[in-house]
Amino acid sequence: MLAAAVVLVSVPVFVQAPLVRLVPWLSLVMTLGWLLLSLQLLKRPASERWGDLLIGFTWTWLAGSVYWGWFRWEPLLHLPIEAIGLPIAIWGVARNSGKIGNFFYFGSLFGTVVTDVYFYLVDLIPYWRQLMQVNAQADPDAVQPIFQNAIAQMQTPWGSGWAIVLVSILFAVAMLPLFSRQLHWWAFSGAVLSTILVDSLFWLAATAS
Repeated sequence: MLAAAVVLVSVPVFVQAPLVRLVPWLSLVMTLGWLLLSLQLLKRPASERWGDLLIGFTWTWLAGSVYWGWFRWEPLLHLPIEAIGLPIAIWGVARNSGKIGNFFYFGSLFGTVVTDVYFYLVDLIPYWRQLMQVNAQADPDAVQPIFQNAIAQMQTPWGSGWAIVLVSILFAVAMLPLFSRQLHWWAFSGAVLSTILVDSLFWLAATAS
């Protein structure tokens, strides 16, 4: 369950991202496919837990399709759109239903919140906007200076200090639930741990650019 949660957060970042830029409507329609697959898996006792997990993944896929397909130029809309499934997830937990998928979604959303908080604290939002505009104009030569300026800001004492603080929070929040034997907590931990993995990979890519 831990590994599956990590995969469901990490791999789509690199699969959905190029897809949603080229054909956003296809990515959006695929949400229905994930939902139907989830419902089919839920019908069988042997695969019920995986269907439950996939339901939570479906919400993250939907949010990613909507935001990165049509609203990626405005960082202020990122968290509201990523939280699109939050009311249903809270409702499900209140009814003690679909806990694996809902806690996976909570973990994924928590990781997104922490990452966005870092962007705001270190004042990386202007670089986010610039990068999205450059991508829209298909000007790869202009990407490198933006990455370099953003990395320089992250490597300041303020940027490095907050990175250490927030990664420590992510790691602590991810590890504590692993003392539980309940699968929904492991799904939550996997989603949070994958945030550290994905953010680290993006940092390495930006540094190497």
